[in-house]
Amino acid sequence: MQGTFTQLRRLLLASIAGVLGAALLTYVVDPLQLFRPSRLAAFYSDDTRVQNAGLIRSQSFDTAFMGTSLAIHFRQSAIDRALGVHSLKLAMTGSNSRQQGFVLEQAIDHGARRVIWAMDDFIFVDAADIETDPYLSVDLYRGTAKGFASYLFSAAMAKESLFALLRSVPPLRGPLTRAAPYLPIKFALSDVDDIYALARDFDVAGGYNARRTLAAFTYITAPTRSRFLGEGYGYDAMVSHFERDAVGLITRHPDATFDIYFPPYSILQFVAMRDASPATLKLVTDLTAHIARRLTQLPNVRLYDFRAIKAVTHDLNNYGDVIHHSPVIDAMVLQWLANGEYRVDPKAPTASLDELKTQVEAYRVER
Repeated sequence: MQGTFTQLRRLLLASIAGVLGAALLTYVVDPLQLFRPSRLAAFYSDDTRVQNAGLIRSQSFDTAFMGTSLAIHFRQSAIDRALGVHSLKLAMTGSNSRQQGFVLEQAIDHGARRVIWAMDDFIFVDAADIETDPYLSVDLYRGTAKGFASYLFSAAMAKESLFALLRSVPPLRGPLTRAAPYLPIKFALSDVDDIYALARDFDVAGGYNARRTLAAFTYITAPTRSRFLGEGYGYDAMVSHFERDAVGLITRHPDATFDIYFPPYSILQFVAMRDASPATLKLVTDLTAHIARRLTQLPNVRLYDFRAIKAVTHDLNNYGDVIHHSPVIDAMVLQWLANGEYRVDPKAPTASLDELKTQVEAYRVER
């Protein structure tokens, strides 16, 4: 019996030592760079909801760039060149206004004095409370004891730390770095500029063309799927979320400048609503009219509307589906922002929206 107790005690002590050793490894390597800039070769992850917590703490920046999947492929270096800023890209695929507002607040608290925000109407649908959001750890961003504990005692982070440590060994650095994208690890990118950016040799013509755009239009307007066009939409709730997550953030930070733009969706996004869900189209246009009126009255906001630029939105070769535009349009968006083009006039906040409505009404789909 005594021998059994001894073995159990040794097993328990060994387990505790193992857990503490893994936590110490994560603390020393610090793959997220929560405690200090990396002393080893730094690696980054496409898991933006986690990665952003470390970027905000470890990177130097004066501008935060936010959006959904429509903004995820921008490169920080392109933003910096076009706008003359030192940016930090924080765009998150499928993110909602609560997540975006929370992450932007952290970025402002850590030095951002300018925010560039690709604002989609659908981010204001109902979403989980930020304090209980299962996809975004507020404690990790806030640097609470709970957040640090979840980080240090994470088996996944210990694995990332071990791989990062191995990649710091000179003879292993080259082979493991090249193999990283194919290994079961999340922190595989060696350049922060590559986070969720398209590969530099990406086949743009193959990924973005009229055939794909029309196929997406046909798919979302099929009678069996068209109900999803307005799923989760409700005018009063979305206005409430906009006021809380966007207006609330902006008014709490009067010293920060907000450049907000409505992305240049293809005309088919709105035509799909017109043909398959007209109530959704009315809700979206009413919502963005409210947003335009409110934002143009705030002194620290410059609002841009790119949705009625016919040369772009009617050329279906610019898109991979009805909303996601190509890197060619990414570059145009940055240039428009740099030049102050398509800025919404506070005296006529719905002028561009009215133009878009006219275009949507007149457009006929050529199949």
